[in-house]
Amino acid sequence: MSRRRGRILAAVVFAAVAVGAAVWPPDQARNQVSGQTSKQAASQPSERGAPSASHVTAPGGGFVLEGRVVHVADGDTFTVQVGSAQRRIRLASIDAPETQKDAQRRGQPYANASSDALASLVSGKTLTLRCYEEDRYERSICDVMLPDGSTANQKQVAAGMAWANMEGKGKFMRDPALPKLEEQARQARRGLWRDNDPVRPWVWRYQCWQQQRC
Repeated sequence: MSRRRGRILAAVVFAAVAVGAAVWPPDQARNQVSGQTSKQAASQPSERGAPSASHVTAPGGGFVLEGRVVHVADGDTFTVQVGSAQRRIRLASIDAPETQKDAQRRGQPYANASSDALASLVSGKTLTLRCYEEDRYERSICDVMLPDGSTANQKQVAAGMAWANMEGKGKFMRDPALPKLEEQARQARRGLWRDNDPVRPWVWRYQCWQQQRC
């Protein structure tokens, strides 16, 4: 009798083990399933971390913007619509004649002409902006790319509508082509170079605006 009970008990234990094996996969299979799930999750881009198509980080710490120009303030500053937001843009490496700000801060000759020249290049257009940083006024400092491969920055200097910005011994200069373009405009007496001795904007801001010696 005891032998028969032993055989019955052994049969029950074997059946239980078989059922458990069918319901629960081996550790290796579970690990494989878990690994595939992790790989699938890793291969899917995170929506939260994905960059906007209109604001993409560029090598070297800069960034690229793409948007439509909605307002031109002067010869080196405009506003662009980027997605649902507006960004103020300051053209890198150039300085255009200052427009009048108030009674104590008078404008320079050719300020309006410079503003009109920039508007003719960019106003209402959707452009790519290669930007370096933001300044203390929360403006993005950018090269404004044009369809012909040049930049609006270069066009303004070549037309005599802005200076290559050599303030502070050139610490703001990022485009080495600009000083030569300025010299060519000066020799051809284009734009502001029609005057015999035009005052550079950074000198104007100090002499006229701060010292009131206009």
